[in-house]
Amino acid sequence: MKKVLSFSAMLMLGLVLSQILPDVVGDTYSEFKHMVEVMLGICLAFIMINVGREFEIDKSNVGIYVKDYFVAMFAAAVPWILIAIYYVFALMPSEWWGLGDTWKETLLLSRFAAPTSAGILFSMLAAMNLQKSWIYQKAQTLAIFDDLDTIILMVPLQVAMIGELNWQMMAMLLIIFGMFVVGWRYMSRLDISQTWLAVFAYAVFVYGATYMVYIVTHHFFGAKGAIHIEVLLPAFIFGMIIKNKHVGGKIEERATTMISLVFMLLVGLSMPFIDMGQDAAASVESDSLIATLPIMSGWEIALHVVAVTLLSNLGKMVPMFFYRDRSLAERLALSIGMFTRGEVGAGVIFIAIGYNIGGPVLLISVLALVLNLILTGGFVMLVKRLALKTYTAK
Repeated sequence: MKKVLSFSAMLMLGLVLSQILPDVVGDTYSEFKHMVEVMLGICLAFIMINVGREFEIDKSNVGIYVKDYFVAMFAAAVPWILIAIYYVFALMPSEWWGLGDTWKETLLLSRFAAPTSAGILFSMLAAMNLQKSWIYQKAQTLAIFDDLDTIILMVPLQVAMIGELNWQMMAMLLIIFGMFVVGWRYMSRLDISQTWLAVFAYAVFVYGATYMVYIVTHHFFGAKGAIHIEVLLPAFIFGMIIKNKHVGGKIEERATTMISLVFMLLVGLSMPFIDMGQDAAASVESDSLIATLPIMSGWEIALHVVAVTLLSNLGKMVPMFFYRDRSLAERLALSIGMFTRGEVGAGVIFIAIGYNIGGPVLLISVLALVLNLILTGGFVMLVKRLALKTYTAK
């Protein structure tokens, strides 16, 4: 619980600093912001490599995972779609409702609500000695699958954001397809060190490789012709081909937690400056349509944050309607366990910021993530009470 609250505190601290530092740093703020983005990309790569390491399936019997994948896909899609619809019809002017830019930007940003935080969920259930329970085993599968579904769906969403179909986009799609082929073909084959320091070095390498692709193509073809592959997928695939070995110990756990905490701080720091004095259309210069929405009052933002939090968790109740061979208490515990959000959702917000999506919708998304982290303690207690009805901890 302390770890979860720390995530929330670091995200809020970063958000506050993002509004203060532009005036404090002054003319060097752009260089500072670039450094933050590089560090954030490396931390995200570290987190996604670890998520990829957990992705282990029996390739000789893939059929047994089909139902779980579709349950996870719906558990990721329902909150995403609910929030996208809410953002459009509750926050956008009616004349924007039929615009393509409105929907593609909203669908990208609202994807933050889709992935369950596998790390928080697993540690939560393990702390209750539920590792051998059906709830733990099923939650582990679903959380990894909905992270995978989020990563896969980010590809067409980013393609939609880029817009025109050119040879650079075709090259990017070919690279992405190639990564999936490599990940599947060589899953759990790479037997290398998996200490936190080694994984961090791999993260630097993966981020550096994606960044070099961008730098080289930018040099030869300019900003519009540059190939920009987000680190989310390459890092996951790299983790996927590593033969997972558990490396225990307090130092390993503390280092991994510290990197996640720094990541949450950096996500907050990446937030664009929000002029709370605006009462008309936002005056920011941005290619993003929804970034030009006028700022809202604090009460309006708070109400929208509560509504988004409720919708995102309501959408996670999908497992309740499946696994009918299990008790209602088990299915409810599994669904509530899926409420946990964290680093992958924050990573989606970071990607949205990279497309200049800002304004009150971005602020509401970040604060909804913070509120959900704060509420995680209550989710833990509910899962514990429900789980102990059907499983005796050993």
